[in-house]
Amino acid sequence: MSSSQIALLGAIAGITIFIGLPVGRVRTAMPRTRVMLNAVATGILIFLVWDVLTHAWDPVDVALSDHDYGTATGYGIVFAASFAVGIMSLVYFDRWIARKARRPLPVGPGAAAATELAGAPDNVARAGNLAMMIAIGIGLHNFGEGLAIGNSAASGELQLAVLLVIGFALHNATEGFGIVAPLTAEGIRPSWGRLALLGLIGGGPTFLGTIVGEQFVSDVMSIVFLALAAGSILYVVIELLAVARRMGHKELMTWGLVLGVMLGFATDAIVTAAGA
Repeated sequence: MSSSQIALLGAIAGITIFIGLPVGRVRTAMPRTRVMLNAVATGILIFLVWDVLTHAWDPVDVALSDHDYGTATGYGIVFAASFAVGIMSLVYFDRWIARKARRPLPVGPGAAAATELAGAPDNVARAGNLAMMIAIGIGLHNFGEGLAIGNSAASGELQLAVLLVIGFALHNATEGFGIVAPLTAEGIRPSWGRLALLGLIGGGPTFLGTIVGEQFVSDVMSIVFLALAAGSILYVVIELLAVARRMGHKELMTWGLVLGVMLGFATDAIVTAAGA
């Protein structure tokens, strides 16, 4: 299989993230609908945290099974450091954004009046930042998926590579829904350009990972990207649960979480059947 054909496989797997993104454009003023959409997306992300952590820890398990304790220790340190960076970097980024938002507005000739900025409340900005964080976290995760596709194809395991593409493509379709969840929860309709940017950040790394995976495979690289993704997605889950608490409807929210987690397992079943 040529390099261009392998790259095409990665592009197909990544582009399906755009299937779920248009949900962010749906007009819905019904609080219960918004609660359900937010909860389902959060459930999908909860599944992703488990899924990504499992794959990131696999090299450590393999090393321990082989009684290679030096390698296992090294991988474990990389895992812990990457996970910490993934979650704490977003904590500090969020704090920096909050401090920036509290700065006094400029005054003087040409400065905007306070009433002119009334259309940009803090919750709108926060929802936009949260959607971007989700896209980045999912992008890191999808880079790891691309590595698996590229390595399988380069090794001549074409059937496995195609099955991985199908499974990851289905998975990415649900991830697009998760990206726009914070915007949907606030009743915000992002522009098509904004959705395209979020999709490129979340799905594009699948294509890049496929190209890299065709050239070489590194357990350390895989651990780093997957653990970074797990940390960042976990932070986002915490934030989305806080949004869900403010929205109320506890029973509906919980059912939505259950549905989201089950959707994650359902789409992952195809990847598991492929032997990934």
